[in-house]
Amino acid sequence: MSEETIRLDGEKVTDLVLPFQIDNLDVRGRVVRLGPALSEVLAAHAYPAPVAQILAEALALTALLGSVLREDGGQMTLQAKASGPVSLLVTDYLAPGAVRGYAQFDPEAIKAVEPGAPLETLFGEGYLALTVDKTLNTERYQGIVSLTGASLAEAAGEYFQNSEQLPSLVKLAVRHDGLTGEWFAGGILVQHLPHGEEGGPRHFAAEAQHPNWQHATILVNTLQPEELTDPTVTLETVLWRLFNQDEPRVYDSIAIHRGCRCTRERIQSVLRQFSFDDLMNMREPDGSIRVNCAFCSKDWVFERPQEKE
Repeated sequence: MSEETIRLDGEKVTDLVLPFQIDNLDVRGRVVRLGPALSEVLAAHAYPAPVAQILAEALALTALLGSVLREDGGQMTLQAKASGPVSLLVTDYLAPGAVRGYAQFDPEAIKAVEPGAPLETLFGEGYLALTVDKTLNTERYQGIVSLTGASLAEAAGEYFQNSEQLPSLVKLAVRHDGLTGEWFAGGILVQHLPHGEEGGPRHFAAEAQHPNWQHATILVNTLQPEELTDPTVTLETVLWRLFNQDEPRVYDSIAIHRGCRCTRERIQSVLRQFSFDDLMNMREPDGSIRVNCAFCSKDWVFERPQEKE
């Protein structure tokens, strides 16, 4: 499951983000396909199908948005918090390409939910927060939108409209191979680049009606879920199929991998912040302290604290 997906001609086709720009249409964008990295994240927990699917979509979206951060240490976090069957979903991207994620859900309530259900069915009332730290030493930026609409892609579009005032279109797709157990997720983000005009910059509504943007969205909406998730087709091929007459320009691809950041040293530093009495209350029956990583589900066991003299 951890092996890279590579075509017979030696070209890697999954766990990649491919940035592109179409000067003729004043459009920029990114396309992503996740494979083994996604399967590794999902394998850490026995998620029901609806939870696994929405988490897969969130990881594809996180890779699309986070891959803008080129400086090592930049981080983007997506968090959905709600009152429904899925109460919490967290994914994050750490430059230059590490993704991780997990979800919390009600085991009984989720039984009544089908894969691909609308956000309100999955989450109930809640919000989606996207937090960006460009580097470890810069200010944090956060945008929040409600968890409404049919899909995570729609919620992401609303986020861009509210935060960046750029006409944006997001499409996400997920596929599970029942025979091999492998998961694949794909996505595309396209945005209309802003341009000044007489009287000042265009407003979002005016940009959304621009012929170039309308042309681009028509093309992107012809994209089928199978094209985004097919591990035998390169991302360049997907873009060429969509925009071959518009001369797309692609940039260097960004490799994505599963990257949980739990280490014994990191967890020890957190435990040292607790008082001795708090540590004593955390003990297991054998006197040890056990810490579970929510992302990778790994248990870290520490010897019991020394008694006070």
